[in-house]
Amino acid sequence: MRDVAVVGAGVAGLAVATLLARAGHRVSVLERFDRPAPVGSGLMLQPTGLAALDRLGLRAEIEALGARIDRLHGTTDRGATVFDLAYGDLAPGLHALAVHRAALHGVLWRAFAACGAGIETARPVAGITEHADRILLHDAAGATLAEADIAIDASGARSVLRALVEPAPPRAFAYGAVWASVPDPGLAPGMLLQRYVAARIMLGWLPVGRAEPGGPPLAALFWSLKPGDHAAWVARYGDWCEQAAALWPPIAPVLAALPGPQAFSPATYIQFTAKRPWRGRLVLLGDAAHATSPQLGQGANNAMLDALALADALAAEAGHEAAFARYAAARRAHVRFYQRASAVMTPFFQSDARSLAMVRDLVFDRLKVVPWLRREMIRTLAGLKTGLLTHRDAATLAGGATAPPSPGPAPVHS
Repeated sequence: MRDVAVVGAGVAGLAVATLLARAGHRVSVLERFDRPAPVGSGLMLQPTGLAALDRLGLRAEIEALGARIDRLHGTTDRGATVFDLAYGDLAPGLHALAVHRAALHGVLWRAFAACGAGIETARPVAGITEHADRILLHDAAGATLAEADIAIDASGARSVLRALVEPAPPRAFAYGAVWASVPDPGLAPGMLLQRYVAARIMLGWLPVGRAEPGGPPLAALFWSLKPGDHAAWVARYGDWCEQAAALWPPIAPVLAALPGPQAFSPATYIQFTAKRPWRGRLVLLGDAAHATSPQLGQGANNAMLDALALADALAAEAGHEAAFARYAAARRAHVRFYQRASAVMTPFFQSDARSLAMVRDLVFDRLKVVPWLRREMIRTLAGLKTGLLTHRDAATLAGGATAPPSPGPAPVHS
């Protein structure tokens, strides 16, 4: 049994705290906000995330709130198809689940509240001190907030502790987005829909189900935007509504019903991957360990997979160093693939590069005519890839199994 301090009450923090408390560890969560709350609108739970929630015993509860997604469909402003991928083309019944962040947070919070772990709010952790057998967590004034055997940094992409583990700074993406949660009149059931103008503009619509039981159906609406352009976007909001409605006319009534730009929140994205996600008694989890753009929709899924892998490693190893190494090894191939894939893919959809947009429009949809390429594209979307030619099924990725990755296709000799 260990004393465990978890920094952050987001997806990764609540998941790992629940798992470790259920396993008998003494767990305390330190949350910097006065009241833990989700940040963001909607997200995609891929088959990997659903398998993780299955292990947590929470899949049925989240499925009752979310919206099943069977397809990703993206077209340009000229009507050319860029993506049209169906999960069921990989395996019958395979699908994702789109959820409001509040719904996922609520499901995880209720499990956490029942697990026996403690939480202290308004406790912003700014630093640590390590001793031979303990780690102390401090606030900015140097006061000790917690003392534990190990500390888990699950404080997200803006972690202040991450530099203590990996000194390399994160890289900011040129584009972010503005997003809003809006009423869903059923404009695009069962699909993530996107519209593109070159790579400068991306309009997205994702049905996300209900934020809470009995609530109205919602959708996440997002629009690519450089962070430095946000003030100008606010100033021309009326013109932007006309621009967005011209790109996808069914959205016009939804935009007309919004109160104004205040309905939207800005988001920025960074790229960061810790080479080794621990140092001493401090270990990084989720976006604190590996942050990227949401282009492939893997953030929350990978956070929960991290939580399961770390809990499994701590159960298997008596020493914290051995446990952290086991956790890192279990997650390494999967994390590296999606970090690299997201970094490569994002400029094709969010950048000023006209040449990349042209390549995307000419090539991406045509790739799926090759059956193997279509399967690999869907596996990538579903979160199942561990390398260019390797993959694992969702249950294996969520189960801490150490079986080797599924092999790629046999080489073809001419």
